[in-house]
Amino acid sequence: SPSAVSSSPIPVRQLPPTAAAQQLDELLADLGHMQSKLSGQGAGVPVESSLDNMLGSLTRDLQELGITATPVGICAGCRKPIAGKVLTALGKTWHPEHFTCACCGQGLDKQPFFEQGGRAFCEEDYHQAFSPRCAYCAGPIREKVLTALDQTWHPEHFFCAHCGKVFGDEGFLERSGKPYCRQDFLALFAPKCQGCERPVTGNYLSALQGVWHPECFVCTECLSGFAGGSFFELEGRPYCELHFHQRQGTVCQGCGRPVTGRCITAAGRKYHPEHFVCTYCLGRLQKGTFRERGDKMYCQACHDKLFL
Repeated sequence: SPSAVSSSPIPVRQLPPTAAAQQLDELLADLGHMQSKLSGQGAGVPVESSLDNMLGSLTRDLQELGITATPVGICAGCRKPIAGKVLTALGKTWHPEHFTCACCGQGLDKQPFFEQGGRAFCEEDYHQAFSPRCAYCAGPIREKVLTALDQTWHPEHFFCAHCGKVFGDEGFLERSGKPYCRQDFLALFAPKCQGCERPVTGNYLSALQGVWHPECFVCTECLSGFAGGSFFELEGRPYCELHFHQRQGTVCQGCGRPVTGRCITAAGRKYHPEHFVCTYCLGRLQKGTFRERGDKMYCQACHDKLFL
C-alpha cells in the first residue's frame, strides 16, 4: 500500500477520495485490533498514550496525502473521537465495535437490537430481562401476548386445565385461578341432578337434600310427575302416593288404593275397614270370623256353602 514520508521532496501521489477513505477505515480497524493486543501487555508505554500517539501520527500522514481526518463525533462507548466508520443509534454516535449489548457484550452493529432505559440489548437478553412471562411455561413472551386471570400467557399455552384444548369463541370459566372449558367446568364443579346425575345449569328443584332438573323429579316407580307438588320419600327417593304405599305394603288388598287411615290387617295384608268383605256375598267381615281360600276372604257361611 502507498506510504508517505514528510521529509521527501518528491510530490506525493494523491489517492482518490474513495480509496483514501477506505485506507483510513482499514487503518482504524488495525488500530482497534492493536488495542486489544496491547491491553494484555504489562510494561512499557501506557496503551492509551501509545494509541493516541499512533492516531496523531496517522492523522499527520493522511493530511500530507491531502486527506483531512476530521472526527465525525465522539463515541458514546469509549468517549474517543470517531474518525472512521460511525454508527448512529439511540441518539448517539458510536464506533461500530463499541455498540454492544448492555448485558452480554456482543456486538450489535450488524443485528437488530432493543432499547430499554437508554441502553441497547440483543434480542435474547432483552426478552429475558423485560418481556412478560407466560403463566404456564414461565418463558418470555416474544410476540403476541394474551392477558387473562390477571396473568400473561402465550396464546398457545392458554388452554383448559382439564382437557388441554385451546379455548374457542365460547371463552372459559375459572375455578381456583385455573381456566376450564365450559364442558369440563360443568362436569367437574356444577351440582349434579339427583335423578340423571348430569350437571344442573338452568332451572332446578331442591328436594331430598339435593338438586334436580324439574323434568327429572318424578316418581321413582312410575316416572310420573307430582302434579300437586307433594310426594312421598322412601330411602332418599321420591314416590307418588300409590307406589310409596306399595313399597311400604300399605295398599288396600280390596280396592288397591293406599291405606292412610284406619286399617285392618289380615293374612299379612291390609284393608280399608269398608273393603274387608266376603268375596262372595260382599258382607262386612269381622276379624277372627272369616275364612281364607286362595288369597280370598269369605264369611263362614259362604265358605262352608262353597267349599264344604
